[in-house]
Amino acid sequence: MKLLMLGGTEFVGRAVTEAALERDWEVTVFHRGHHAPPPGVRALTGDRRGGERGLAALADHPGDWDLVVDTWSGVPTAVRDAARLLADRARHYTYVSSRSVYAYPAPAGLDEDGPLVGGASPDEEGDVPYDRAKRGGELAALDAFGDRALLARAGLIIGPGENIGRLPWWLTRIARGGPVIAPGPRTAQLQYVDARDLASWILDAAAAGLHGPYNTVSRPGHTTMGGLLDACVRVTGSGAELRWTDPDTLLAAGVEPWSGLPVWLPEGELYDTLYQGGHARAEAAGLRCRPVGETVADTWTWLRELGGTAPQRPDRPAVGLDPRLEEKLLAL
Repeated sequence: MKLLMLGGTEFVGRAVTEAALERDWEVTVFHRGHHAPPPGVRALTGDRRGGERGLAALADHPGDWDLVVDTWSGVPTAVRDAARLLADRARHYTYVSSRSVYAYPAPAGLDEDGPLVGGASPDEEGDVPYDRAKRGGELAALDAFGDRALLARAGLIIGPGENIGRLPWWLTRIARGGPVIAPGPRTAQLQYVDARDLASWILDAAAAGLHGPYNTVSRPGHTTMGGLLDACVRVTGSGAELRWTDPDTLLAAGVEPWSGLPVWLPEGELYDTLYQGGHARAEAAGLRCRPVGETVADTWTWLRELGGTAPQRPDRPAVGLDPRLEEKLLAL
């Protein structure tokens, strides 16, 4: 198989690239050149934000591909331009989208037929909200590839290579040891996907010619908040003491869900939207999610190989609890 990876040097894109190389596929990556691609790929350099000029290296490259995978999360015009350029040169196009494309709030159990965010267009430019950007990207892929387009609507993505900082923050904090504020209840269900499991499924699904939208997440409750943080304590060997704290106490103290304490969401509309989504279609199509302990252990190993500091996407704010606020909460 011949794969064109648009991106391919960080997190999900790199996981897809590495998974394809493990299958002995022929891989071409098109990227801006800010990070080194994995060994063994053909690299093309350009900036998709530059319109047709930015795609020159891709346009001038001879040949075609069996599969294209695109993880773009910015303005939809970048997906539009790339998809149009490749429509006659690639058999299949996978766009890594997001469950954010569903109209908010998304009720628990919502499947791929749920109502979608309004106002999105593949021609949107400028400062586009994330939900509309992703839906616009979907529309661009569908416009160019039709029933040759696969829409992988992911939720929370964690695992080695994470450049958002959620699981790396928890591992780094717990590795320091001592008492650690843990957001209760410990039985709260989580729904996510390891980037490597997402990558493997994308390659299998695309090679099989699957098309249309799939919620590429685990079942709700694949693990719990307690399961995730207990695994962090175990793999770091820090002996940290998890101080489980009531959500009302955290909210009253000004702790921001999702960003202040990464991954955590109290019960409510946002929790249902992100952690209770319908997953049956992707599971029936072969999506398998590895145990949380494996994801956490491998992420910790990767972090240690980097010297303990994870990469951070410049377009995403840093996450984590202010140490001064944590001290106040521990003193309660």
